[in-house]
Amino acid sequence: MEPVKVSVIIPCYNEEATIEELLSALLAQTYPIDLMEVIIADGMSTDRTREKITAFKAGHPQLTIRVVDNHQHTIPAALNQAIQASTGAVLSRMDAHAIPAPDYIEKCLRALNAGLGENVGGVINIRAGSDTWVGRAIAVATAHPLGVGDAHYRTATKAGVTDTVAFGTYRRDVVKSIGGYDEALRINEDYEFNTRVRRSGGKIWVDPAIRVDYYSRPDLRSLARQYFSYGYWKYKMLRRHPDSLRWRQALPPVFVSGILMLSLLSTFWIPARILLAGVASLYLAILVAGTIQPAIQQKRSSLIPGVPLAIMTMHFSWGSGFLWSMLKSLVKGSEHDR
Repeated sequence: MEPVKVSVIIPCYNEEATIEELLSALLAQTYPIDLMEVIIADGMSTDRTREKITAFKAGHPQLTIRVVDNHQHTIPAALNQAIQASTGAVLSRMDAHAIPAPDYIEKCLRALNAGLGENVGGVINIRAGSDTWVGRAIAVATAHPLGVGDAHYRTATKAGVTDTVAFGTYRRDVVKSIGGYDEALRINEDYEFNTRVRRSGGKIWVDPAIRVDYYSRPDLRSLARQYFSYGYWKYKMLRRHPDSLRWRQALPPVFVSGILMLSLLSTFWIPARILLAGVASLYLAILVAGTIQPAIQQKRSSLIPGVPLAIMTMHFSWGSGFLWSMLKSLVKGSEHDR
């Protein structure tokens, strides 16, 4: 493998719980430490994140770590600032609550050098964000096909070309060619970036041998906020790239729209009431059936109610966020037309 400097770029805000674990994982990479630098774009954290970074730097001077201020407090702005401050020919995008396997960078570079893709990533292994029955259920739900569909960076079992990866590794030339992250999108910046990579003729490569652990949300409330934001900003991203829509992204807003319509009709039309009961029963049955296998594998009966509850939270939050974003855009468009 040709020696090349790698800059790990990390958006960060109030990540005191995981930042040391991430930095330790980067220190433990099999790729030469003298060919790595870590650039953390911090959104002015108010917890002990910066204190922990400073302490880690002092204790491990062999790993180059720099912190830049992200006064815009958004992920795409943080990524662009980290890229600007970096010096590596290769950029590896990471999150502050993601823990890459020791050979993560080495394997990503091997795939890049083999020409398998212009942006390379692996499969996420979801860790529970809290040691509760809900936290464990959310970890299963956010990796389950019923929850995330055909998102290969969560479910792939063999390497291949895909539409997006969560934590991509790519050459600086890619950024020079297509531009950085779209700062108008607070969420969905990775998918939009990868859409432009694909439109420029590049490939997105995912390999399940490339592994990274990722902490899921600890409770249903934070999960709902997360997926509402995903849906809200997905619609805004699709207005830029409408042909990038995938079926897994279209189903939640269609499903939520159907449930809302049936709920409204059922107040005065008995057939709609019967159909709503049938759809709800079938939906719940599918979710429970899909939970049985992981519940048996993990020997946790609490997953049987927990995983369907988490998946429902994901579906309805994502779909509602998408529809709310679409409604706001339509209203603004109507006001603009007048």
